[in-house]
Amino acid sequence: MNRSTSTVLSSENNNPSLHHAHAGRVEAPRLRGDLGVWLVILMELLTFAILFVSFAFARAREVDVFNASQATLNLNAGALNTVLLISGSWCVASAVAAVQRDASVAGARWLLGALACGGGFVAVKLTEYAHKLGDGVDLSTNTFYMFYLLLTGFHFLHVVVGMLAIAYLWVKTRRGRYGSHDCHALETGAAFWHMVDLLWIVLFPLVYVMR
Repeated sequence: MNRSTSTVLSSENNNPSLHHAHAGRVEAPRLRGDLGVWLVILMELLTFAILFVSFAFARAREVDVFNASQATLNLNAGALNTVLLISGSWCVASAVAAVQRDASVAGARWLLGALACGGGFVAVKLTEYAHKLGDGVDLSTNTFYMFYLLLTGFHFLHVVVGMLAIAYLWVKTRRGRYGSHDCHALETGAAFWHMVDLLWIVLFPLVYVMR
């Protein structure tokens, strides 16, 4: 081995970045999920942020009305739905982790768990709506109920869309479509579901708890 070759090899051995590059150990940063869906998520977050701020301003103008109306909400139902959505997010995250290590069967089971949590949320929320409608509550009752129905109803639609996406991903995962070689679609669905969870974590204390 001549001196120039020895010098090059020595330089590579002493340079960690070159060594890692040659060894293929450095993974370039990448977006987890589809860019288009992330843009949709950003738009949805901005929309809800505007609604949340509008709710806060309206509350400041009609404190007594908001306090009296909030007292009629079922706090236990709201708390249960919070637990269900957080559990659903945990199931989705576990599903992605399982599929990334090529455990598709386990991943599909975790997705079923997420669907069960979503279904529980829908059932609890529909029960709440039924009670309110039975009491004669609608968008025109007062400002609080207008925001309550708009905010929770809009979020409810997102939960349903998220469940449809998870159901589709469950079918594909059961068939072994995703794995360590490709779980891009699964990561995209997980990102959307986590957004739904995050929105409720803000919505629940704002609408149900804060006085």
